[in-house]
Order: sequence, then C-alpha cells, then structure tokens
Amino acid sequence: MAEANVKPGIKLTTISPVFVVPDVVAAAEYYRDVLGFRILGYFLDPPVFAMVARDTAEIHFGKADGGALPSPNVVRRSISVDAYVWVNDLDALHAELKARGAKIIEAPTLRVYNCYEMVVEDNGGFRLCFSMDHSMKES
Repeated sequence: MAEANVKPGIKLTTISPVFVVPDVVAAAEYYRDVLGFRILGYFLDPPVFAMVARDTAEIHFGKADGGALPSPNVVRRSISVDAYVWVNDLDALHAELKARGAKIIEAPTLRVYNCYEMVVEDNGGFRLCFSMDHSMKES
C-alpha cells in the first residue's frame, strides 16, 4: 500500500491519550501528586474534562457518562498498556515514582526489542509504559 500524499513540512508534534474516568478531578490530582504531572486545567463546574502534562507528555481525562467504569486496555487484553511514554532516564523516573508511592506493575526491564521499560498503573487502572531506547541507557 502506498503512503498517503503528505505535504512536506507538516509535522505531527505530540499525541494526548484521553482516558474516560468517573472523576476527572481525582484522576488529575493523582497524576499531579503521584506521577509528577502538572494540572493544565479543568472544564465546566463540576469538571467533565481535565488535562495534565509533564514536560511535553499530556494526558486528558473525560468524565464517564452514567457511572460507567474506566475501561483500560488490560481489561480486553492481558498484556497491554494504555499509553507509551518515551523518557530520557528511566532509572531516575523509577526511583521518583517509587518514592511517590506509584503502583509499579513492572520495574525497569530490558525487552527483546531493545527498549528499557517500566509499567505503572494509575488510580483508574490505566497503564502507562515509560520507555527509553536501551542504547541511551548505555551512554
């Protein structure tokens, strides 16, 4: 299949997953207090949407309708994550998140595909994989 005709100079700069949660304030505060993100803002009162960021990584939260429970990918596939986040120092992040009391599902591990990864679960069951290229670790 041929690639779509792409105009030179256009760049996709970031992507922000949107997690549907029962309480956007609780989700945003967890990301602030445990994962070290900053809260960018809430929308409406009571809030139905929130955004958090850490450096250039952003995650958004939308309020679930009618009391629906979060539906992280692990519910549908046993080995799965909801967001894959590239970092420059996984060991330092691991130490920080461990000290903050984050639920670390898997400590930093080297994968067969040469990525050094750690999996963390948030307060809604969503899993984030923090990763770095193994060659960066060796430098």
